[in-house]
Amino acid sequence: MAVVMIDKLSKHYAGGSEPAVKEMSLTVGDGEFMVLLGPSGCGKSSVLRMIAGLEPITSGRVLIDGEVVNHVPAKDRNIAMVFQSYALYPHMDVYSNLAFGLRRRGVDRAEIDGRVRAAAEKLGLAPFLGRKPQALSGGQRQRVALGRAIVREPKVFLFDEPLSNLDAALRVSTRNELIKQQHELATTTIYVTHDQIEAMTMGDRICIMNKGEVVQTGRPLDVYRQPADMFVARFLGNPPMNLLEAQLDLSGAAPMLSLDGTSLALRDWAAPAFAGREDKAVVLGVRPEDLYEAPVDMGGGPHHLLDAKVDAVEPLGAETILMLSLGAAGRAQELVARVGRTTCLRAGDRTRIALDTAALHLFEPATGRSIPRTE
Repeated sequence: MAVVMIDKLSKHYAGGSEPAVKEMSLTVGDGEFMVLLGPSGCGKSSVLRMIAGLEPITSGRVLIDGEVVNHVPAKDRNIAMVFQSYALYPHMDVYSNLAFGLRRRGVDRAEIDGRVRAAAEKLGLAPFLGRKPQALSGGQRQRVALGRAIVREPKVFLFDEPLSNLDAALRVSTRNELIKQQHELATTTIYVTHDQIEAMTMGDRICIMNKGEVVQTGRPLDVYRQPADMFVARFLGNPPMNLLEAQLDLSGAAPMLSLDGTSLALRDWAAPAFAGREDKAVVLGVRPEDLYEAPVDMGGGPHHLLDAKVDAVEPLGAETILMLSLGAAGRAQELVARVGRTTCLRAGDRTRIALDTAALHLFEPATGRSIPRTE
């Protein structure tokens, strides 16, 4: 096991106008499962490949257990990488695929056999050791790729979107298998994905990247509940967080918010949180699960009612997604609510939506940064 430290790491590809990675710094603890999450092109795979030694580093350092490995060949870094494409040898059976890396390193034949069979048993591959990759399902191939990494007993596992080629059901079962294996092996792991569900369910911590930079790092639920900016707020969550234009009213003893012609108290913010603001415009964030059909029993919690028009209804079985609009036509704002499966609302209806005022977020319109609640 190992501690991986990324220190002001940058990558600039020839012909690119902007760096793919911009002075990224991150420390992954011993045995930690870290997920790099972000949209396509944000630089997360470039970071992984620089850690693995597959891409030269433009500037900055990669350290493993305190040792700078910038110029250490990939084969000598004691890192195992699992790719999206599995990268199995089609002419070899499962046993030979699992054993190939060990043979290349000159490991004793008896030890190779022991490691291969132990990994195969752990991953449920023992019955398939004599099969070629083309005779395996997608999930079985992914387990072979994982097994090939496990038998090497590396210091660090690197995963580059390993589940993206699997169908939805297989992705869930393989994801659970990966979580189980990582917990059992307790090997330091860095996992790249653009799938927020994978990030939320698998990572001890997640590092959200955008345009080559780290936007926010933290435990999955902490990041979900306290997004650093509007990008994180929209990127995490399905459906994503609603972002609504609103106006501050700081004329009274306590700050108020004007939204769609109504005023609501900002219970978690005091006036000093808005000190120095000339513009009273603000962006209000609220997640779809924090909106309810009215009347609603919120256990006595604070709420605010909004008049809305139902634009569309999407029944999903266990729940229903409502597409709503606030305000008059021409300046209406869109709002998405996740409500119960028993709703009777239909497209075209007018309704009242209860907003959980204890679950609000505020953002700066210009910078997108979160406005922290008052301690």
